[in-house]
Amino acid sequence: MREQDDLMRRGIGMTSQRTRERLIQRLSEEGVANTKVLDVIRRTPRHLFVDEALSHRAYEDTALPIGHNQTISQPYMVARMSELLLEDGPLDKVMEIGTGSGYQTAVLSQLVERVFSVERIKVLQDRAKERLVELNLRNVVFRWGDGWEGWPALAPYNGIIVTAVATDVPQALLDQLAPGGRLVIPVGSGEVQQLLLIVREEHGFSRRVLGSVRFVPLLNGPLA
Repeated sequence: MREQDDLMRRGIGMTSQRTRERLIQRLSEEGVANTKVLDVIRRTPRHLFVDEALSHRAYEDTALPIGHNQTISQPYMVARMSELLLEDGPLDKVMEIGTGSGYQTAVLSQLVERVFSVERIKVLQDRAKERLVELNLRNVVFRWGDGWEGWPALAPYNGIIVTAVATDVPQALLDQLAPGGRLVIPVGSGEVQQLLLIVREEHGFSRRVLGSVRFVPLLNGPLA
């Protein structure tokens, strides 16, 4: 049984290394250039973060349902948002809003020193915790709560990444950014959503619009 589990983690058959390499090639062709990000995407077993019935699609560059009207993000978007977060160099302390399946969390945990992940749907976060323990990723702390509020008790953060679309940029998240800190967040509603990179400067915030995206909405309040 242990040998079978080890094979699943490495990825055999539908989740083979060849399948993963095709995904990495596609991400590179789409403009992801950070080799550390690509290496982490390559070795992170995405098939463990989706239902077994969808494992044959785990290394397609597409979002997939994970229940509770949520999705596991498209690998390109995970890679792109991680790359943007790290654009100015390594980060010590990153807050993630929206644990979801835990896939983005797992990727981040291999790129930064510490991850603080907030999720409003407790059952999703509990499953994510189990997956990260299984993968021996131990530098993540979880909070069940409202993503609009962030995690002020542990602020400030060098980076914040939001994996659901907000109707506007939550002031609480801006307040929790350290000087020079970077916030990557989708903003908008319906079909009109834009990915933003916001940096806390000495006198305010700079913003870059990075293109159209499609995310599930960032909702208020924890949900058991």
